[in-house]
Amino acid sequence: MRILGLDPGSIHTGYGVLEKRGSALRLLAQGRISCPARQPLPLRLAHLASELDALLEVHQPTVAALETPFHGINSRTLIVLAQARGALLATLALRTIAIHEYAPAQVKSAVSGNGRADKQQVARMVEILLGISAAGWAEDTTDALAVAICCARRLRFEHLEAIRSGRK
Repeated sequence: MRILGLDPGSIHTGYGVLEKRGSALRLLAQGRISCPARQPLPLRLAHLASELDALLEVHQPTVAALETPFHGINSRTLIVLAQARGALLATLALRTIAIHEYAPAQVKSAVSGNGRADKQQVARMVEILLGISAAGWAEDTTDALAVAICCARRLRFEHLEAIRSGRK
């Protein structure tokens, strides 16, 4: 199974693609989609959707995961973030990729065991869990990988829950 983790933004969107085999995770790709900051928002959203579509074509993920927006940011920022998320969600839906969303505390807890972990702790745990060095990577890239790791762990739990409840 291939999992695409996304950390949405209207200027920079981090991404990470993991391959999950059993409980093992392997990093396939990571990076960020950057939009020209001086472009009007509609053009940035179109660029974001186009770049994501190209990424989907190359990596063919089975599922995609995003973090739900954090409510502590100001309303203008939240609106722009919601629009960027909308462009990403629509692009994923057009390709019929299963989409999972997780609260920030769920992501932090799944990766570090602490739902209140700071970004440095989460980034360090991403390195440990994937056996990589993320030195010099953008913060949104390690955040996207954390979301993908969360998804990998939650999917296993959700599958076991479905079996237990007789839905599978």
